[in-house]
Amino acid sequence: MPNKSLPKDYPVKSVGRALEILETVAEAGEGGLSLTELAHAVKMAKSSTSSAARTLAHFGLLHIEQPGPRYHLGFALLRFGDLVSQHTSLSKIALPLLYELTAQTGLTALLAMNDDGYPVFIERVDGRGAVRFHATLGQRESPHATGAGKVILAQMDSDDVQRVLSEAGLPRHTASTITSIEEFNQELNRVRLVGFGVDNEEESEGIVCVGAPIFDHQHHCAGAISLTGLKADMSDGDVGRLGTLVREHAERITKILSGGR
Repeated sequence: MPNKSLPKDYPVKSVGRALEILETVAEAGEGGLSLTELAHAVKMAKSSTSSAARTLAHFGLLHIEQPGPRYHLGFALLRFGDLVSQHTSLSKIALPLLYELTAQTGLTALLAMNDDGYPVFIERVDGRGAVRFHATLGQRESPHATGAGKVILAQMDSDDVQRVLSEAGLPRHTASTITSIEEFNQELNRVRLVGFGVDNEEESEGIVCVGAPIFDHQHHCAGAISLTGLKADMSDGDVGRLGTLVREHAERITKILSGGR
């Protein structure tokens, strides 16, 4: 196993060493490596190698087999790989439909992936006009105050919903934010009934977001798509119409992800 020397200007050498350990263990195959083998391969002292490996194991990136120890790749990497796969396939499939939604409505269209009950926006197509809505890509957003978050939670069982809300809380963003668990459960029932969720100025004043869920080939909720616009430009009838439109496009994405079934 060749050792890749780190460049002299490496920003954080300890991070580079940790990644080198992961790569070395990956190259070793299913048999893994002993501490002596790993330390020799990465050209580190046994004590330093052991400390770095224990840290990686703490975060699930390595698995330490006892007795031994022998080092194997950790199961957390499966999750990261799955998220990358979802990101790539979802973006490729959904992006043309986001452009279609924006062309039809003039609103900003967004794609979110389901990160264990939280929406993580990974694509955005801005609507026409001067207004640009802030939506940071790649980070977890509010599960209870976004249209995408509501529809993702609506696909989960009550125990998982409670777990996510216990972690995230129900913080108030605006005067319209739902902060009661009883009221929020009623909101999820409404989402399940109509097939789309509405953020009616619940995350940001003056902003309305309408989202609908998308499902993979195993009928697991892979994420959601949504439309975002100004409250002042919408009537109650517009919200229902947009919800139906977003749901129809979400169903088209689901059909592609499920192989046409």
